[in-house]
Formats: sequence, structure tokens, C-alpha cells
Amino acid sequence: MHKIPFERINLQADGYHIITEVRLFDKTFKLVIDTGASKTVLDKTTLLESGIAEDNFENTDILSTGLGTNSMESFMLTIPEIKLQDWNIKNFTVAVLDLSSINFAYNQIGLEPVIGVLGGDILQQYGAIIDYKKQTLTLNQRKLSLNNRR
Repeated sequence: MHKIPFERINLQADGYHIITEVRLFDKTFKLVIDTGASKTVLDKTTLLESGIAEDNFENTDILSTGLGTNSMESFMLTIPEIKLQDWNIKNFTVAVLDLSSINFAYNQIGLEPVIGVLGGDILQQYGAIIDYKKQTLTLNQRKLSLNNRR
């Protein structure tokens, strides 16, 4: 079990996000922990600015929904390693979208940009426990064997 610290960022209108640091491609970024996101998503522009060549993105021909639209072009990218403190996962495929609207909103309220969101694909598979009082996200190093029970 790995405990990963996060910070609670207050947004306007009494909302908040929980943010942690992620290490990708030997660089550190901010990442939103999003229990409502089904998949881990990274921002295309930030990836391009970090030196990832556009031909590494696999076009999915799927229009993603959420973020105020249902017509956003999406891509897939396999990340060699995702590190959250001492927790890591290798060769994990994430969705890649244009998250500029999120980063624009963050900029408007004086917050640093984020590279994306840590979604349910990682949170569920690795048994995430979010402790708001201690401000930690706990993940197992190995995937859980989950049965689809209702």
C-alpha cells in the first residue's frame, strides 16, 4: 500500500478539487484525482509541449463526452511509466483530450495548470482509498482482482 499526499484546492462556488503530483517522462506535473472520471485523461497540449511527438497519439475516431461537450476528438497514448510518489505503473494507456478549458479556468482563479485527471480505471483497479482528513490517496501496487458484483 502506497500513501500519496494530495492537496485540496478550493474553487469558486464552494467546490474543490484534490490535486497530487505525477511524474511522467521524467517531468513533474499536477494531476486532479477525479472519482467521477471513468478513465485517466491527459491534456494533449501539455504533452506536446513536453516533447511528446503528435504521431505517438493513436486516433480513436471516438468523440468523447464530458467537459461541457459531446464532440471532443480523443486519442490514446501508452505512457511508459506513471509515478505518484513511490507508486508506479508501467505501460499504461490513457486517453488524451484537449483539456485547455480546465486549465483556462484554473488560470482565471490563479491556480497552476494540470496535465490531466486520475480516473476510475486506476482508482478502482488499484483499490484507491481517499482519506480527506489526512489528505492521502492510498493505492495498492498490484491490481486488485475485482469481480463484477452488483
